[in-house]
Amino acid sequence: MRLWFAGIPRGLRLMAAGAFAFSIMSALLKLAGETLPLFEIVVGRSLVVALLSGFAVWRQGRSFVPIEAKLVVLRAIFGFIALTCYFYSVIHLPLADATVIYFINPVLTALVAASVLREHMGLREVGWVMLSLLAVLVVARPSFLFGAERALDSTAVVLGLISAFFAAASYVTIRSIRTDPPLLIVFYFSTITVLLGAPVVALGFIEPTLLEAVIVLGVGIATHLGQLAITWAFRLERAGRTSAVGYIQIVFAAGWGWLLFSEVPDAWTWIGAAAITFATLRISRIPPVR
Repeated sequence: MRLWFAGIPRGLRLMAAGAFAFSIMSALLKLAGETLPLFEIVVGRSLVVALLSGFAVWRQGRSFVPIEAKLVVLRAIFGFIALTCYFYSVIHLPLADATVIYFINPVLTALVAASVLREHMGLREVGWVMLSLLAVLVVARPSFLFGAERALDSTAVVLGLISAFFAAASYVTIRSIRTDPPLLIVFYFSTITVLLGAPVVALGFIEPTLLEAVIVLGVGIATHLGQLAITWAFRLERAGRTSAVGYIQIVFAAGWGWLLFSEVPDAWTWIGAAAITFATLRISRIPPVR
């Protein structure tokens, strides 16, 4: 019997699988955040990913010494800030809303690349960026526009935007790295995150229960599987089509939020998600100026 998804290109199936894995990561993260301190989750997740990626680098027989060490470390620092802020936003916002806000990072990547890498950005791109920022405003529902009863946690929203910005900065840094392989970059990102977060954990360590430890382990494994799936997806399929499939993570996040936390996204969340998705796809299809 032919499976219904057999006709879908493998790259797009891998991207959907990666999005699903990251949605599981976010759901497990939110569960862990109900009882464990933020930095314990950040460090625990990163320790798992460091071990898995380090083992993969060792199995491939690659050197653990980066060639472009400064850029690799800079990417790790940007990633540490993005990861910590994202985890905070996921814990304190509905899953779907936190995911929508984070997904503004492709648009911010275009902005950062324009300023740092001197990649051209025309009036059309600027227009789509403005639409995305307006969409985040719709999702955040600030009290001065929507009333206090409909507003999201302002601190979590701001940290979600900071997370998206530093994620964009880390992606632009990766774009600047020409020689070091992706697995080594992931290894250093995770290892440096452990080193930066460990002193904070030591100040107020709470010993996790077996269930909590398993959940944090799941966060790390889901992250690693998601990264692998998405890496392969971009190798097999065109970037524009692959990125479009990635937005299915918003739907998965909404599903986990409903099943696990009784969160039901309202119309504003879906309107904002649609606007950000549309703006990102339009930017990705505008040909570069030579």
